[in-house]
Amino acid sequence: MPEIIFTGPAGRIEGRYHPARQKNASIAIVLHPHPQFGGTMNHQIIYQLYYAFVHRNFSVLRFNFRGVGRSQGSFDHGQGELSDAASALDWAQSINPEARSCWIAGFSFGAWIGMQLLMRRPEISGFISVAPPANLYDFTFLAPCPASGLVILGDKDEVVPPDSVEKLVQKLTNQRDITIEYRPIKGANHFFNEHLEELNERLDDYLDRVLPAPKVKAAAR
Repeated sequence: MPEIIFTGPAGRIEGRYHPARQKNASIAIVLHPHPQFGGTMNHQIIYQLYYAFVHRNFSVLRFNFRGVGRSQGSFDHGQGELSDAASALDWAQSINPEARSCWIAGFSFGAWIGMQLLMRRPEISGFISVAPPANLYDFTFLAPCPASGLVILGDKDEVVPPDSVEKLVQKLTNQRDITIEYRPIKGANHFFNEHLEELNERLDDYLDRVLPAPKVKAAAR
């Protein structure tokens, strides 16, 4: 899991990158929760998303948004962070020019940024959105949603009311040729405390069903 530094719009961006063995392996970018509320690329849920793709032989990048860790710049209320995510995808594509597909995954604030990137980059073919803050941010840009994906939320989420996410999923599900799976986790709060194993099971089940590549053993965590 090499430490990497690449250049973003606000300067240096710090990340962790897992290169796959195959030249044409798919790419996954993982986006962390809100920088002003302790969100970093080392958050436990970001680890789980990261390794869900590592174990399926993706080339995977997670990174700190501007102003977090060793990444330069300061919080920009989403606009700059979206530019950071675009730069991360550019970097990953530059060293994986033969990648056969690209996925985006994010938790909370990172899910909102990831869905915006999905709308701007047609090469993104799938997504995972964990606890998307549909009550806090505008998701109307998803019209129509360009790719199928998975949405996970705890039904006891104290930050994001489940009904706000259910309305978002219903809106996205009505679009032709797009399949949005909504997998709530009973009893889980926003951070999935005591339910991380169930979260991982949801991720594994979904990715094992929708990805053509077999699961492979990766380096120990």
